[in-house]
Amino acid sequence: MKEQKVRLSEEIRKIQLTGKSTYIVSLPKSWVNRMKLSAGDQLVISENNGSLVITPKRAVKPERPVEAIVKISHEDNSDAIMRKIIALYLVGYNVIKIRTSGENITSLQRNLIKDLVRRKLVGVETISDSENEIVLQTLVSYPELSIENALRRMCLITTSMHKDALQALKESDKKLAQDVIALDDEVDRFSLYVIRQLKIAVQNEKMLREIGLSNPKDCLGYRIIVKFVERIADHAVKIAENAMVIGGSIETPILKRISEMSLLSLSIFNDAVKSLYERNYLLADSVISKAKIASPLESELTRLISRKLKATQISSLRMIIESIRRTIEYASDIAEVVLNLNVNKIIETNF
Repeated sequence: MKEQKVRLSEEIRKIQLTGKSTYIVSLPKSWVNRMKLSAGDQLVISENNGSLVITPKRAVKPERPVEAIVKISHEDNSDAIMRKIIALYLVGYNVIKIRTSGENITSLQRNLIKDLVRRKLVGVETISDSENEIVLQTLVSYPELSIENALRRMCLITTSMHKDALQALKESDKKLAQDVIALDDEVDRFSLYVIRQLKIAVQNEKMLREIGLSNPKDCLGYRIIVKFVERIADHAVKIAENAMVIGGSIETPILKRISEMSLLSLSIFNDAVKSLYERNYLLADSVISKAKIASPLESELTRLISRKLKATQISSLRMIIESIRRTIEYASDIAEVVLNLNVNKIIETNF
C-alpha cells in the first residue's frame, strides 16, 4: 500500500493502548483551544467514508424533519407549482408547506397537489389541509424500500409495459394500450424516489448503508441507470400510443418479426439489469456485444413493412420499431454503467 503524503494542516498521531482493550489517540492542543473545549466535554465521533469525524457535541444539531415553505398564488402556472414540489422532494425536504398570502388555495390547485402526491411521490402524505396551506410530509422509512428494491420494481413494471404494448399491437387492444400508458406514472414515482434517496445518500454514509449501497461513487451510476430505465418505459408508452393509431390488423409475418425483435430487446434489458444486481462485469460486457445487432434488425424490418403495408400504417410501425431499437440501446447503456461500477473486478493485483 502506498504511503500518503501528509498535508501541512495534518499531524501524525500514534495509537496507544491502555489496559487490555482500549485504544486512544491524543487530540491536537491547538484544535482543543480553538473549539474552546476542556476536560470532561463530550465529543461526537462518526464514520464517513472510512474516516472518523470528531465534532463537539454542542455543535451537533439534533435531527429533525427538514422543512421548506412554498408560496403560491392564483396566477401561478400549474406545471410550475408541480415542478417546485418535485424539486423540493428530490433534494430531501421531509416537510413541504404550500401556502398562499391573503387568498385561499383554489380547488384546482388543491386537486393538482393531491393528484401529484398520489401519482408521483412515494412515501408522501398530506398531513394538513386548510384554506391557505397544504402540508406534505415524507413518512416512508428508508430501510423498508432500498434503492435496489425500488429500481427492481421499476424494471419489472417497465418490462410488463413493453410486453403489454406489443400484445396491444397484436390484438388491436386499445384498452390494454391505455393501461400501458397509465403505468408510466408508477415508473415515474419510483424514479423520483430513487433520485431523492441518491441525493441524500451521496452526502451521508449512514444513509448510504441504509438504502443498500456501499460507496458514494455508486450513486452517480445508479442515477444514470434510473434515467435509462425511465426512458425505456417512455418507449413502451410510445409503442402503445402507436398501436392505438394503427388500429387495424397487420400481416402475421410482419408481426412475427416485430415480436422477435421485441423479445430480443427484453432479453437484453433483463440481462443488463441482472448484471447490475449481480455486479457481473462479464454479463454486462456480453449485453453490449449482443445489442449491436439492433440497427441491422431495424433496417431489415423497415424494408419489409415498406414493401407490404399501407402508407398510413408504415409511419406508426416505423416508430414502434424505432422504440424497440431504442430499448436495446438504453439496455446497452445500462450495461456500460455496470462495467464502470465493477471495473475493479478485471484488474489484476500484483502481490
